[in-house]
Amino acid sequence: MRNYYKKIQGFTLIELMIVVAIIGILAAVALPAYQDFTVRAKIAEAVVAAAPGKEMLSEAFQANGVGGMDAAATVYNAVPAAQKASKYVSDIQITGAATPWPIVVSIAATAGNGIPTGLNGQTLVFSPNIQGATPTAGAQGAVDWACASDSASTATARGLANRTLGTLPAKYAPAECR
Repeated sequence: MRNYYKKIQGFTLIELMIVVAIIGILAAVALPAYQDFTVRAKIAEAVVAAAPGKEMLSEAFQANGVGGMDAAATVYNAVPAAQKASKYVSDIQITGAATPWPIVVSIAATAGNGIPTGLNGQTLVFSPNIQGATPTAGAQGAVDWACASDSASTATARGLANRTLGTLPAKYAPAECR
């Protein structure tokens, strides 16, 4: 006798629903982490944007000590903000000339650039250190930079005493600035 009923193979509806539910849960967990990652990648431009100011202060210290750093800060701050701005950075200033010469990078957050608008004007701060301390008249050595958001745990762990806190939440800051 022949068997007219063939066994049908495939997935049942419940198995497919379980797979869809698992994919939905994974997406719900991964999406916020990915959004923070993309914001952090855009804010990393602030580290690059600070490079000319850091280089100017480093060279000024090597050439003329702290007096050179004061003069460099004055020259750098005279540059219009529009020339220092970019898609993700609104302005860069060297505040506190005379000491401790922090470079303050202000974040530009607009609806069009992908950074949450609540972060507009938040800051990352780069502070110069000579042998782990604020540059002084008699200090010698290379300039090391402490980067800080609203936290400076990385700079603290590196033993950098001259660190000025910024206002950007640490979860959006590059690893060096947390």
